[in-house]
Amino acid sequence: MKYKHISPELFIDNRNRFIKHLLPNSVAVFNSNDIMPTNADGHMGFKQNSDLFHLCGIDQEESILVIAPHARDAAHREILFLKETNETIAIWEGHKYTKEEAFQTSGIKTVYWLSQFENIFNALVCETEHIYLNTNEHLRAVIEVETRDARFIKWCKEKYPLHTYKRVAPIMRNLRAIKNDHEIALIQEACNITAKGFERLLHFVKPGVTEYEIEAELIHEFVRNRSNGFAYGPIIASGASACVLHYTDNNKVCNEGEVILLDVAAEYANYASDLTRCIPVSGKFTTRQKQVYNAVLRVLKAATQMLVVGNYIEQYHKEVGKLMEQELIELGLLDAKAVAAQNPNAPLYKKYFMHGTSHFLGLDVHDIGDFKKPIEAGMVFTCEPGIYIPEENLGIRLENDILVTENGPVNLMAHIPIEADDIERMMASGNASIA
Repeated sequence: MKYKHISPELFIDNRNRFIKHLLPNSVAVFNSNDIMPTNADGHMGFKQNSDLFHLCGIDQEESILVIAPHARDAAHREILFLKETNETIAIWEGHKYTKEEAFQTSGIKTVYWLSQFENIFNALVCETEHIYLNTNEHLRAVIEVETRDARFIKWCKEKYPLHTYKRVAPIMRNLRAIKNDHEIALIQEACNITAKGFERLLHFVKPGVTEYEIEAELIHEFVRNRSNGFAYGPIIASGASACVLHYTDNNKVCNEGEVILLDVAAEYANYASDLTRCIPVSGKFTTRQKQVYNAVLRVLKAATQMLVVGNYIEQYHKEVGKLMEQELIELGLLDAKAVAAQNPNAPLYKKYFMHGTSHFLGLDVHDIGDFKKPIEAGMVFTCEPGIYIPEENLGIRLENDILVTENGPVNLMAHIPIEADDIERMMASGNASIA
């Protein structure tokens, strides 16, 4: 791992919170993600299962976490099962966790090799009534590949058909939505690395540069600051491409007079940041571009102030829509009379602002959380309004990451330039450092 050692207190605290939600005489099991194959003998890079990482910090394939808080043997109330390394694995794949390193990372004292799993798990299950199993229940998840957790569920239910099975996902949905101080610091570090990448671009971008060259500058800055890279597929969309919400081709030349929409951010220690900024290729916005830019910025600032304890995201999105309606009327894109007569279930602003304003952020970019519950302190949301005008070859989206506190919203990206005048000034002066 490139990131610095994380205090095991983070994972100990997360497990303690998780245990409080288990029924008596229960065991919960979490499996690491698979390393996904490509073709021939190739494979993709490893990305750890977010729930497992949240609870123990182990960042390695073929790992299993077992939590059995009521086990008769106190040593078996928290167990890690890890891939046993050997000389051949060390030569071909590199270092794997030792048992001591796993303890230092997770705070879990009992660590076994995977070969011991079935015997030890069988003993636990024989004194257990409820087995908690993990699945991905994100509302937008499309799962076509069988995961390691899915294979384990099949195996477990076949081997132990008479036990009561419970879902881990509802518990994790609520726990992971509230970040503690350790997690907030990791997300902040991801934001800080993102800031360095963006500032690098303000000195780099000029007419004739390609979108993929911009992507290369970002990955350089991210990795040199201990990130594994982008927290999600980077969107570097110049001109009309900015009106394609999930544009990832990043293969066009950036021309004078265009605006580049940059939805690009770094991860750090598996925690995501999520940034969107728009910059003029030539270093200066046109009058119309700045009008649209400032309209989006006003909505962003007003929406941020609504991310407060007790508010509901559903109502929040409606209020943001009203703000956007007024801005679109002022820009001449919507007619006030037509808006007054519109179908409330099909608001006209959706033609130019068709996506939501906020989502949870954490170990996943679209992190898990319950949108039906009121906002609580410790939650982290994106705030990302946008206006997309294909007929003007212009798309503007601006995005910050917002921490909800008892004292109001805190912008974790407040140090990243966003005012149009500041961006123009920095592009003109070359103040952004580059190495």
